Amino acid sequence: MKPDECIFFQLSKASQGGIKYLTQKISSLGITPVQAMVLVFLKEEDQIMAGELGKKVELDSATLTGILDRLETAKLIKRKGNPSDRRSIHIHLTEEGKGMAKKARLLLEEANKEFLASLSQAEDENLRSLLATLREQSVR
Repeated sequence: MKPDECIFFQLSKASQGGIKYLTQKISSLGITPVQAMVLVFLKEEDQIMAGELGKKVELDSATLTGILDRLETAKLIKRKGNPSDRRSIHIHLTEEGKGMAKKARLLLEEANKEFLASLSQAEDENLRSLLATLREQSVR
């Protein structure tokens, strides 16, 4: 089988290229692409429970905990106990975190446009639809 005939090779290389591009785009903020995405998701829904955030960003609890540890060390988030359920933790953006999330969102939006600039609008929509279908299929 040739590399261009193997969908897994194609997906892997496209993913590597996208991550490399996004890493370079986000590097000026001093955070990783995953940290940037977590901040952006938190900006959209601040004070979310850690478990809900993990589902939203599709990260397992061990991975998310490490990311939250680094964001808390950087003073971008705070963890607060939930008074009604001591087992759960709410994640809050700090003022610095809100500013960083705003910058990250702008860079993510810019990166999305630039990375897909060679596609027509129809191709962009088709690609997103196909990727969503493959993601749904892989969850089953």
